[in-house]
Amino acid sequence: MDSTAKTHLVGLDRHELAELCRTLGVPDRQVKMRVEQLWNWVYLRGATDFDQLTTLSKDLRATLAENCDLARPEVVTQQISVDGTRKWLIRFAPGIEVETVFIPDEDRGTLCISSQVGCTLNCTFCHTGTQKLVRNLTAREIISQMLIAKDSLEEWPHLTDRDAARKITNIVMMGMGEPLYNFDNVKKALLIISDNEGLSLSKRRITLSTSGVVPEIERCGREIGVMLAISLHGTTDDIRDKLVPLNKKYPIKELLAACKKYPGLSNARRITFEYVMLKDVNDSLADAKRLVKLLSGIPAKINLIPFNPWPGSPYECSDWETIEAFAEVVNRAGYASPVRTPRGRDIMAACGQLKSESEKQRASERRKAANAAAE
Repeated sequence: MDSTAKTHLVGLDRHELAELCRTLGVPDRQVKMRVEQLWNWVYLRGATDFDQLTTLSKDLRATLAENCDLARPEVVTQQISVDGTRKWLIRFAPGIEVETVFIPDEDRGTLCISSQVGCTLNCTFCHTGTQKLVRNLTAREIISQMLIAKDSLEEWPHLTDRDAARKITNIVMMGMGEPLYNFDNVKKALLIISDNEGLSLSKRRITLSTSGVVPEIERCGREIGVMLAISLHGTTDDIRDKLVPLNKKYPIKELLAACKKYPGLSNARRITFEYVMLKDVNDSLADAKRLVKLLSGIPAKINLIPFNPWPGSPYECSDWETIEAFAEVVNRAGYASPVRTPRGRDIMAACGQLKSESEKQRASERRKAANAAAE
């Protein structure tokens, strides 16, 4: 079979693996067992070569190798920050690239995964928002970001002590793109990632961040069941319209009404509200007081995010004293409001800085051409 027509095993759920086995001639009485074996090799052990699948017969391995694919997408670059943050540029096809980031901490390791190549939302403080949407990522492409990180961190059971502490303990869907505009692929990927017989990451350790796609929020809680984060950043519609243009379609009142109805919402399953601190834009004490009032009645945590600059960005980060004063107002109201320490700024891996390298290169070429024309 032509390699371009081969079926990628990564991204297939159990039902699809069963259909594949039947297509390849596996007897019906063996299908369930073969599905569990394939699931184990692909999602628990991270196999990348069919010769590794030693619990399967040589004949079946040969048939799989002829018709299927286990290869990882291309890792174009891996960068490691002075603070230990890692960033991978991953290429799925020519011009189809995303960035994925791993942030290590003493008590956790968080993997920031992308859901789209580019973005349609045009949030004015976000570098990714300056890159036009190319396309949605498939479930395979979303899951592959985790597999590549596990490869790099040598986290697979056959590479390390099975009982050793996980390096990737949390996933945040906060990379490139709006996850709820790629709902079906994100849902499929996260259900596979949270399956307890494979990658086995608890849904309470998976957070999906949305800029406020209101019609899909309740569905996210009901069908996926992960933790929710809201990219809020403004306390009035006037300010949020400028920062997050999606607010013009789904204003703050509608967004917060949807949050209050999020399935499973409780003090143990709080919604995280992300708030990037922009100097003289949204960082006043009046903003802090409005934020507290807006979130009244919603079990919530507020992440205050110092703005991470990028070339050509129109904003500055709030002064540290201003951020501390803002946090104090929120804390006094009873909300946990950690200030997110910027990580990976030196490799453009911090919050709001992600953008695929091919787009950066095209932008650089456009700037050079414009400068040449001006001369």
